[in-house]
Amino acid sequence: MALSNSLFAQCLGYFLAFLFSFIVAVPLSENSNDFHGRCLLFTEGMWLNANLTAEKQRFTVQEWGPESACRFSLFAGLLSLLLAAVQAWRTLFLLCKGHEDSFFYAFLNLLISAFVVFVIFIASTIVSVGFKMWCDAVTDKGSMPYSCEELQDIDLELNLENSSFYDQFAITQFGLWAAWLSWLGITILAFMKVYHNYRQEDLLDSLIHEKEFLLGRSSSRTSFQDEKSGMI
Repeated sequence: MALSNSLFAQCLGYFLAFLFSFIVAVPLSENSNDFHGRCLLFTEGMWLNANLTAEKQRFTVQEWGPESACRFSLFAGLLSLLLAAVQAWRTLFLLCKGHEDSFFYAFLNLLISAFVVFVIFIASTIVSVGFKMWCDAVTDKGSMPYSCEELQDIDLELNLENSSFYDQFAITQFGLWAAWLSWLGITILAFMKVYHNYRQEDLLDSLIHEKEFLLGRSSSRTSFQDEKSGMI
């Protein structure tokens, strides 16, 4: 009964991880299309006057962020999405059939879950830190009269679509950290399952050893009694 509850909790965790990973992949893909493949994470820029006489300022990008930062974040989201879908289906199948994972597969699930937790944590940190640097750049570290969220409603004149960048990365950050928490819970459950299986196998080995020991004593007593009867 306890193992069935553990499987159900894992299945629920995989479903949540799938859902949160989905809301990571969609806005990241949309932002890549809006920015024509450029990555706003870790982008450096400043506000400059449009000309020497005009007071109007224009945001100028000095250096776009590395494309690998956005690609890695998208990769982490897609990896989580795929693994969560496969594991959710597999766990649901085990629940319906009333089967349990062997020690080997339980340990393999633990390793996979721990790896995904590490990858998503790196991606979440990259997105959070990189997006903060972008917001610091476009708001001139808070000195502009507009917030980072309000600036998505203003044309930055960068020859790209910037009308929803804040919403896209706010959703991405939420999805990544929520997916990380989901996978962390899955990893804890997987560890508990491996530990339970290890203790169960250890207990089984002890019972087998005790049984063999008792059978050995019983057979030695029987042979001793036979020898004693023969002598009489």
